[in-house]
Amino acid sequence: MHYGVVFPQTEIGNDPEKIKDYAQAAEALGYNYLLVYDHVLGAHPNREPRLTGPYTHEHPFHEPMVLFGFLAAVTKRLQLTTGILILPQRKTALVAKQSAEIDVLSGGRLRLGVGLGWNYVEYEALGENFKTRGRRMEEQVGVLRKLWTEPLVNYRSSQHVIDNAGLNPMPIQRPIPIWFGGSAEPALKRAARLADGWMPASRKPDDARVLVEQLEVYLKEAGRDRKSFGIDPWIPIAGLPQEEWSRRVNGWRSLGATHVAVDTMRAGFKSPQQHIDGIREFRQVL
Repeated sequence: MHYGVVFPQTEIGNDPEKIKDYAQAAEALGYNYLLVYDHVLGAHPNREPRLTGPYTHEHPFHEPMVLFGFLAAVTKRLQLTTGILILPQRKTALVAKQSAEIDVLSGGRLRLGVGLGWNYVEYEALGENFKTRGRRMEEQVGVLRKLWTEPLVNYRSSQHVIDNAGLNPMPIQRPIPIWFGGSAEPALKRAARLADGWMPASRKPDDARVLVEQLEVYLKEAGRDRKSFGIDPWIPIAGLPQEEWSRRVNGWRSLGATHVAVDTMRAGFKSPQQHIDGIREFRQVL
């Protein structure tokens, strides 16, 4: 099993030295990857239709692609993972270019977790259609993989026009691994058909068992090998006694999880150093 840390997006602050210290501490503690949430814009929730997600305009978010360019220079081994990047609200060719560049600068350490998101205001501001995001993402994944593996691409659809063009430099990983978030039936089926792995977020293993069983059925239907398909949950330690940490890790291991990350947000920590202490304590318990 690979162990990771959830970058404390909303609580890390804006000091680049503190951000660097956190990433380097995670690497020194032996963690395998650092996972970053994505939001471009936060919106005020008082509107129609209502916004019911967990974040508003008051929650700070570092932009994952720019952040990874910075972290690629200050770490040597840590895999850089988006969990998740809201892919359908972004231009596909630009995501392909940014991802390839991060992969080059990090020496092949990018894992791209993608999903649909919930903030329709963000989609509108970025000029994309919120209602067609699932269908759009399916096409985007295929286009990304073509751009990462073919020097010249010819592709034309209602969403994309690529006329004998390609990326340069190409990524080190060809293609970069793409993992999906989401837990609704369409999301699980989409992951089984198209993804390299699934990110069930912070669900308890007991609660996620039925989802894993559904996923395994969909993988079989898609002709996929379950052993080559990853699962990456994260464990929020806020309000969670230490004896439960190992139980959850073991519970996920029994479900076939290949990765697990510790989330220290909302645990009452007031400084980046306290988040570092939190991931150190989790590692010691493991």
